[in-house]
Amino acid sequence: MFRAATVHRLYSAGLVPGILQSAGYVRAVLGIASTVHGLPTEDIEGAVRARLDRSRIIHEQGRRFVVVVEESVLRYRVAGADSMGAQLGYLLTAGALPAVSLGVIPMDTTRLHWPEETFHMYDSARVTVELVSADLTVTQPEEVAQYAAAFERLRSMAVYGAEARALITRAVEALDRP
Repeated sequence: MFRAATVHRLYSAGLVPGILQSAGYVRAVLGIASTVHGLPTEDIEGAVRARLDRSRIIHEQGRRFVVVVEESVLRYRVAGADSMGAQLGYLLTAGALPAVSLGVIPMDTTRLHWPEETFHMYDSARVTVELVSADLTVTQPEEVAQYAAAFERLRSMAVYGAEARALITRAVEALDRP
């Protein structure tokens, strides 16, 4: 499903989406997940490598990634300052790739739609929704259409290009403050 899709639409209100995560950020997220869910930590490094390998898809020809995150995603300190700085720097780099459209919904935006659960749309055929205990897969056309409409409302509130880079840069600068 992941490799078969040519258009990926991702929305997140809580974390940087997996395909745009840096190694230190992945390590921190997986560490938190192992603590919260009581999972073993022995293979976190293997999981980090697997996630980074999977994320190389953003460099493949013929694919498009439209990513929308809430500005709070840039500010949540799920990792130490160095790892967060590297993650935010990677977002600046990844957002400049031809296949990636990175939008950030500023915190001071008048809402046209409330923050949603994290979801990933694969073309227009399937949506996965991240829940606490599992991923939910949505394939019913009318339900997929609801996610598509929600994504468009969220996407319309986001800023892109120089404005998105400015929000990311401000988040980097905030790392120096206690």
